[in-house]
Amino acid sequence: MMYWTILLAAETAAEGSKGGLFDIDATLPLMAVQFILLVIVLNALFYKPLGKAIDDRNAFIRNNLADAKERLSKAETLAKQYEQELAETRRQSQKIIADAEAEAESIAAQQLAEAQREAQAQREEAQRELDRQKEEAFQSLEQQVEALSREILEKLLGTQTVG
Repeated sequence: MMYWTILLAAETAAEGSKGGLFDIDATLPLMAVQFILLVIVLNALFYKPLGKAIDDRNAFIRNNLADAKERLSKAETLAKQYEQELAETRRQSQKIIADAEAEAESIAAQQLAEAQREAQAQREEAQRELDRQKEEAFQSLEQQVEALSREILEKLLGTQTVG
């Protein structure tokens, strides 16, 4: 028995010196199989869903970016259109204001001319009235002067015939 123990100890010592860093035996293929199984499981459970989530996120971002660019383009187009409409509206309003000012000036000029004509007509009427009154006053004075002249003549002639 002792012999077996020594023999076993010798084999164990010989095996211990055999094992090293690159000892190729049944462990290496078993580790390779385990590694491949781990890669397959990780790929199925982790990498594919993660890759799908990343791809979905990229597609979502691309779609949102394209949508945002389209909306920006539409907004810029609308802004240009509104600016053009605003400019046109401003031109129209300025034209309307200019037309209204011209019309107001025309109406004011017409009213001023009418007022001047009325004032001229009233002045001429007043002048005619004054001339008529002056003429009546002269006629009245002439009649009075003539009556006074007759009286004076009669008195002068009457006193000379009596005396």
